[in-house]
Amino acid sequence: MPDLVLVLLVILIVVVIWRGPKTLPQIGAMLGRGVKAAREEANQIRTDRTDRDDRGSGDDADKPPAP
Repeated sequence: MPDLVLVLLVILIVVVIWRGPKTLPQIGAMLGRGVKAAREEANQIRTDRTDRDDRGSGDDADKPPAP
């Protein structure tokens, strides 16, 4: 875990040198929007699974309805 923190710190320093400190808020905002979208998508998938599981057991849910 400490290795990950060190790597992220080095990446942050490289980004500041490469892009300049004025663009950091924009980069942070983009990263925040990406994390938010990923969380919303994960919650949607979790909700869909829960709804599917509530409708029936695993074997019956995969079969098409009888005519």
